[in-house]
Amino acid sequence: MFGWALAVAAVAVGWVGWRWQGVALAVTVVVFWMLLQFNRVVRVMRRAGQRPVGEIDSAVMLHAKLHPGMTLLQILPLTKSLGVKTGDDPETFVWTDGGGDQVRVELRNGRCTGFRLDRAP
Repeated sequence: MFGWALAVAAVAVGWVGWRWQGVALAVTVVVFWMLLQFNRVVRVMRRAGQRPVGEIDSAVMLHAKLHPGMTLLQILPLTKSLGVKTGDDPETFVWTDGGGDQVRVELRNGRCTGFRLDRAP
């Protein structure tokens, strides 16, 4: 929401300062910003899609790097793979390492609300 408010403010400032040329510049900057965000999402998803689903190198290391409030787009570069979805309310994803340890991440409204490390017996 903050980004869209900033975009509207840029267009308004462009209009006040330089009329249609300022609006053109503001729209160009906003479109460039949106392309950068889209490129970031595509890059993260491409890298995550190249590895087996739900597998990570170390569940303990992932658990140490997680914190509440992270988005899935921030979690995926840490895991380097897509998680196995195990629940819908809250959205729950699970990643497992080679030793059988699992990290379970719960998301609400696109943000991490909880995570837990389940050690293999």
